[in-house]
Amino acid sequence: MVETLARFRQNAAVSATVPPPPPLPGGAPPDRAEMLAARLQRWWPDLYDGLAALYGPARAETVGAQLVTLAARAHARRPDRLHRRDLDRMLQPDWLQDPSVVGYAAYADRFAGDLPGVAARIPYLEELGVRYLHLMPLLRPRDGDNDGGYAVADYRQVRPDLGTMDDLGELADALHERGMSLVLDLVLNHVAREHEWARKAREGTLRYRSYFHVFPDRRLPDAYERTLPEVFPDFAPGSFTWDDDLDGWVWTTFNAWQWDVNWGNPDVLVEYAQIILDLANRGVDVLRLDAIAFMWKRLGTDCQGQPEVHVITQVLRALTRIACPAVAFKAEAIVAPTQLLAYLGQGRHTGKVSDLAYHNSLMVQVWSMLASRDVRLAAHALGSLPPKPTTATWLTYLRCHDDIGWAVMDEDAAALGLTGPGHRHFLADWYSGDFWGSPARGLVFQFNPETGDRRTSGTAASLVGLESAETGDERESALVALRLGHAVVFGWGGIPVIWSGDELGLPNDPAWADEPGHEGDNRWAHRPRLDAERVGQRHDPSTVAGRVFGDLARLAQVRAGLPQLHGSVETTIGPVDDPGVLVTLRDHPLGRFAGVYNVTPEVRHWPGWRVHELGLADAVDALTGEGLTWDATGDVRLEPYAALWLT
Repeated sequence: MVETLARFRQNAAVSATVPPPPPLPGGAPPDRAEMLAARLQRWWPDLYDGLAALYGPARAETVGAQLVTLAARAHARRPDRLHRRDLDRMLQPDWLQDPSVVGYAAYADRFAGDLPGVAARIPYLEELGVRYLHLMPLLRPRDGDNDGGYAVADYRQVRPDLGTMDDLGELADALHERGMSLVLDLVLNHVAREHEWARKAREGTLRYRSYFHVFPDRRLPDAYERTLPEVFPDFAPGSFTWDDDLDGWVWTTFNAWQWDVNWGNPDVLVEYAQIILDLANRGVDVLRLDAIAFMWKRLGTDCQGQPEVHVITQVLRALTRIACPAVAFKAEAIVAPTQLLAYLGQGRHTGKVSDLAYHNSLMVQVWSMLASRDVRLAAHALGSLPPKPTTATWLTYLRCHDDIGWAVMDEDAAALGLTGPGHRHFLADWYSGDFWGSPARGLVFQFNPETGDRRTSGTAASLVGLESAETGDERESALVALRLGHAVVFGWGGIPVIWSGDELGLPNDPAWADEPGHEGDNRWAHRPRLDAERVGQRHDPSTVAGRVFGDLARLAQVRAGLPQLHGSVETTIGPVDDPGVLVTLRDHPLGRFAGVYNVTPEVRHWPGWRVHELGLADAVDALTGEGLTWDATGDVRLEPYAALWLT
């Protein structure tokens, strides 16, 4: 795997000459055989080119033939209902960009107990307008501490307490019948130390030892460490762990019991290809490619986002387009904004890699605006991002299962007269409640004493001030601020995803450390179990749960009818006339959409001349059905934390 960029580019150049695809095994019905052959002809060049760039042309044909055989066998086993789903999505390739697609993410056990319980709660999700359900890691992890399920011990089994693989297939069928898609995590960078591959490596099988990065001494690990960041400096310092059974140092980016796999070995790619095809045939619609940025190692770099990462994704994406084109990929790449678009496809990879990527910058900037009550940094940072490919889609969110890393770039801060470290420290202080006047009740996660950086845990309700509210006015202010944050996320385009519990305004779980294995990880504070009492209050607008649930259901209902929020349309930032007001613009053939957001707890005014200049004087707020509120001076009056969707 440790090869020079020059060698990689040489392989990529040689791969320009593509041999014909290998023959397909027979036995399929004529109509399906013809369809499979057509898809192979279409996607074989992407498959071969990627393999040649990774492993050289000599091995590309051999490995390619293996993958095509796997694809043909999976295609033959694919149930009729999923073949129909493949056809439907080939005819509607923008299905993920439709404004009616709203997401929900949850741990299955914390949401509904087990997989049959999740199926029973589909009507609850329908009330929210959900059409995309992401269940957090549910493939069998190692026992004990397992990084929230991301230390997978068996990709072919479900956690026993959640059910079986048959239960997973039945859940997928139930979701499909209600127009919903199932999303699962696929951990690509590492496996648990207890995984079969790692166990056989520890037993001395050379084939499986080569599935991992193992070093006899500290010479190369020390050389790598000079440029590697620490992901979890508090409880997993360094990136290598000594293992007595291996008699060597094994690469462990995240934890000592999560072994990074060696994608430089084509056998690893073939193994994961089979896993993907098996999950696809269970009815999984979207695979979240976990820790994708870390998959390829190169000495002298931070070993994140290397070019080969995108080539591997291209190979796996081509494979699914041949065997199961209803399946989409989502890149879990929490990287600098300037590096993010590569995961959606740039240059030679345009349209060939992931269909979705997390818009981490949007999430960070929403919280930054709410804390600073100033939109100028957000307007500069978000407005500086180059446009994404029109075929790809952002996944937007206010909160997720993970901590918030305050990813404010130094260059963006400097452009506004701020310092990156200073603003990051302010945000960490504000959301931990350590800044004077802050109503937030977040928790500090992973303090780095060398840089002073701190990350933040906490539910959306606790971060926005609902947990600490003592008066009716404080509660109301927190509720409208929470609605504003979600309105920005829902009004950006792409797929907005609600984190489980946020739809009910759940606060941090005060007992987060009581469960075995959770005591050292305060991210469990914002992963509460769904509260039955609050679920029962969701239709009562006099309660916090009813108010928040109703606000989110309304946002989902309205956005479903707005073609301007189709994911192919680019969001741009409007002029900043008031530092407390963010304006976003989306120009669609059916007309302009403007999101207007007052991020302060005070009344603000949007200049009337600007409203006329943007052609919005007669616009109607789609959320209320009402026109603009003009004041005596000819400006538009914006109430505290107002959120308008103007069309």
